[in-house]
Amino acid sequence: MARYTGPKTRIARKFGEPIFGEDKVLAKKNYAPGQHGQNRRRKTSEYGTQLREKQKAKYTYGVLEKYFRNLFDKAARTKGITGEVLLQLLESRLDNVVYRLGIAPTRAAARQLVLHRHITVNGEVVNIASYHVKPGDVVGVRERSKSLEVIADTLAGFNHSKYPWLEWDESAKAGKLLHVPAREDIPENIKEQLIVELYSK
Repeated sequence: MARYTGPKTRIARKFGEPIFGEDKVLAKKNYAPGQHGQNRRRKTSEYGTQLREKQKAKYTYGVLEKYFRNLFDKAARTKGITGEVLLQLLESRLDNVVYRLGIAPTRAAARQLVLHRHITVNGEVVNIASYHVKPGDVVGVRERSKSLEVIADTLAGFNHSKYPWLEWDESAKAGKLLHVPAREDIPENIKEQLIVELYSK
């Protein structure tokens, strides 16, 4: 299955949450899409609830099933609470760190900046969106890309203090991952325990 490139509002309405960022249409139509969206009252099974949570996490971070499953297996082998470790691994992806630093307005835009070689890690250009950023790594904007309008517009007025695990250097247009974020510092509304239960069946 290829990466989802369809209407993002449709997916946000499916979950009833602005998982791709601020959504004006969702604010007006906060019900499921489709002809029967407002009248749908079906009871969801336990499996359905767990599957929905996994799908929400995949759409939120923009990853595919095989990669997500491999990441879960890695989290299960890692010391700690599996669900929490899974979210920490997703948060440590380069495209997500670029998004959290305010360099890009969305994760999709961050992914594109990475793929088009606008982003550096410790001074070296990295064009792999899934690159695992480690504590102490410095993620920045390539020198010749600092004048890009999308980057300048997003950084303007961005509150860099809202993520305590990241440190921003305005003059260098770069940020450092101070430490792996704790679960309470990850703002995504994902019930990771349901994902663990789904994969543990």
